Amino acid sequence: MKYSRLTKEQFEELHQEFINFLATQSITHDEWTNLKANKPDLAEMELDVFSDLIWEGALNKAGYLEHISAKHMYLFQLGEDKMHAIVINIKNDVDITTKEGYNWLRENLMDENIEFLQADKEYTDDKNLDKFRMIEQGAVITKGDLYIYFDNLIN
Repeated sequence: MKYSRLTKEQFEELHQEFINFLATQSITHDEWTNLKANKPDLAEMELDVFSDLIWEGALNKAGYLEHISAKHMYLFQLGEDKMHAIVINIKNDVDITTKEGYNWLRENLMDENIEFLQADKEYTDDKNLDKFRMIEQGAVITKGDLYIYFDNLIN
């Protein structure tokens, strides 16, 4: 397995896609029920293959990632050959994960306690795995609204 298995909730949400996946494998509902009961290792393998396919599709489509903590905001644009990062560092006791802290950031963008950094990062040989590892560390796939806002502000 290249990525991680989808959660039970994700499988439930992707129920129809999983049925279609099994159909492409020529596995009927009865065969799937039999597989789970009599060959659980093989059933687990099918779940893993499906999970990897879903992850691969999502990572291929991802254009932006965000990772926000109390003192840092990491915004990534996922380009074809590299990712561009905008990093916002908060140097005072404001926690930008709270509503009040985020509002303070919005109202005080030019404050001396806010530092903006930018950098490019090359992908390794497997750019989707690079993206996935960032997600495992807490990043989320977004539409890029924050990245675009701050890119326009500082560039």
